[in-house]
Amino acid sequence: MTRGNALLTGLDPEQRAVAEHAGGPLVVLAGAGTGKTRAITHRIAYQAATGVTDPRHVLALTFTTKAAGEMRSRLRALGTPSVQARTFHSAALRQLRFFWPQISDGPFPELLPQKSTLVGHAMQAVGIAPERETIRDVAAEIEYAAVTLLGVDDYVERSGKRALPEGVDLDAMTRVMHRYSELKTERRVLDFEDVLLVLAGALGTHEDIAAQVHGQYRSFVVDEFQDVSPLQYDLLMRWLGRRDALCVVGDPAQTIYSFAGATDRFLRRMPIEFPSSREVRLVRNYRSAEPVVGVANSVLRRTGRSPIQLIGTNRTGPPPAFTEYADDGAEADAVASRIAGEVEAGRRASDIAILFRTNSQSRAFEEALSARGVSYVLRGGERFFARREVKEAIAVMRAASHRGGSDPLDVQVKEILSSIGWATTAPQAQGSVRERWESLSALVGLAEDSQAETELPVPLAAFIADLEDRAEHQFAPTIDGVTLASVHAAKGLEWESVHLVGVSEGLMPIGYAETADAIDEERRLFYVAVTRARTVLSISWSKGRRGGAGIGRRPSRFIGEVQAGRPTRPDAPARKATVAAPVRCRVCGALLTTRADRNRGRCAQCPADVDEAVLEALIHWRGAKSTELRMPVFLVLSMPTVREIAERVPESLDDLGRVSGVGPIKLEQFGHELLALVREHRSG
Repeated sequence: MTRGNALLTGLDPEQRAVAEHAGGPLVVLAGAGTGKTRAITHRIAYQAATGVTDPRHVLALTFTTKAAGEMRSRLRALGTPSVQARTFHSAALRQLRFFWPQISDGPFPELLPQKSTLVGHAMQAVGIAPERETIRDVAAEIEYAAVTLLGVDDYVERSGKRALPEGVDLDAMTRVMHRYSELKTERRVLDFEDVLLVLAGALGTHEDIAAQVHGQYRSFVVDEFQDVSPLQYDLLMRWLGRRDALCVVGDPAQTIYSFAGATDRFLRRMPIEFPSSREVRLVRNYRSAEPVVGVANSVLRRTGRSPIQLIGTNRTGPPPAFTEYADDGAEADAVASRIAGEVEAGRRASDIAILFRTNSQSRAFEEALSARGVSYVLRGGERFFARREVKEAIAVMRAASHRGGSDPLDVQVKEILSSIGWATTAPQAQGSVRERWESLSALVGLAEDSQAETELPVPLAAFIADLEDRAEHQFAPTIDGVTLASVHAAKGLEWESVHLVGVSEGLMPIGYAETADAIDEERRLFYVAVTRARTVLSISWSKGRRGGAGIGRRPSRFIGEVQAGRPTRPDAPARKATVAAPVRCRVCGALLTTRADRNRGRCAQCPADVDEAVLEALIHWRGAKSTELRMPVFLVLSMPTVREIAERVPESLDDLGRVSGVGPIKLEQFGHELLALVREHRSG
């Protein structure tokens, strides 16, 4: 059997069609869990093995360092290590550094690791108090304008449909944007969006640079194409030039980053932009058990976005559990107890996840797991490769690689690591002893995964190269602990058992999702959450924050849709979107078009009539509550929210709930207390 034929072994008919496609653009519509990474990495390796493309001229693009690292690992295991697999930003930064001497006489600018400090300075310069929450929202708005290719003037024209950060009107926002740009120039720094913008500009104005890039990269593969922004698409088209050697992979039903400027428009328009493109649909779900696939398909039917319906592969599993609890504490305790039972029954903690809509929901589950002695990992970057035992293990494996060996990779790695104390069973001791064992076990797991990807033996030297690449990009392996993550952070991951929590109206869909489009995106987020589960799916919600007190919560509409929608008749009428009644400014009577203005009840520029006594009382209350709860004051209530309460002087929970920054959680947490304070201190 030739190497090319060997690379096709084990692929399903659709995956094989992706791998064998040569020449011209290819659109791969890949449902959740359908093996898209396997399909595109085998495509790259097969084309290299059969001489269709030179792997040195392939650029594979994705959106996270983890996904890029996984792609590089699989390509190495398939015998194609020379392919460049990078994120858009990593590829652009590498090229921009290389070409900088041809673009500018000065040294390469410093890169901003994050925008907050400079945005805060820009806000201060134009007279806006730089509160942490406001800085975050203003920075997000600046980033949105950049990735959607909106200059300040264009942003002003199109901002009417966007809710501006609290306390920042359009004039203030544009002044901040101008000042932020000036500060970057004065301090000679670039943010991440600038890297793409400057490179795209260089490719458009320097023919010699474009020619060099076109000579180096002649074939492109883009994963998660539904997540590209206009800026990324523009750069991709400049990389591609007049050629059409482009393979894109995506799923419109997993479009969940519209708020950040991502759009599936480019994926849906591929047949128009590239009329000769071929489409292949991956629909066989290899990840999830049949009951989970059934729930996913029930959600898919209502997304109105994707023609894909998943086909299960007869994996068995229990029916998904739908559970309501009296309050948040009861939900956290019950979920933690169930997870403790799973671990006791033999399931690895790293095969379990708790997913939620907002990061603020995490704390109760952290405490409940800790009370039961269950280890957990908050989704985020650990500096795994800086650990002493990991450095030692890599050094020992590097020395052993010179001796060669014919055993499978995982067998070799287990034998080598046994020499420095690794064992197949976990030690009884906790603390540093347990952490050392978990680190070494993570390396063993990587070796097992690498070998399982191919029928061919994986050389130890190639595995070490993969570890070095992971270390460079901080792409750490899985540590044994229950994962706690927001659904957005969980995209691209999967677990044997998934507990999706807090699935109530106001959280999923989130309270500020008001339009039909926004609700559809929340529904797609729910679909992404459901399809993270391989075998066990548990969905839960609670009636209230604590003790069943406060405003009664209702389960999410998505739960009702799933339970009522299996199966859904193909001819069932579409649900009509609810259209909000028009709201006029209480000061000037003008029609209010933005969400922020509607919530405020007046135009941003109209004068506010603030009850000074209420304002002073609220400020004192906020400080005391901050001390009581041991959290920063802005996490209790932001200052713009405090001012708006003093302006509106709400008389009911419904009135209070219309204040910007008072969502369902804060309403339950502080609602009655705030109303009592307002009643006590209001003038007249």
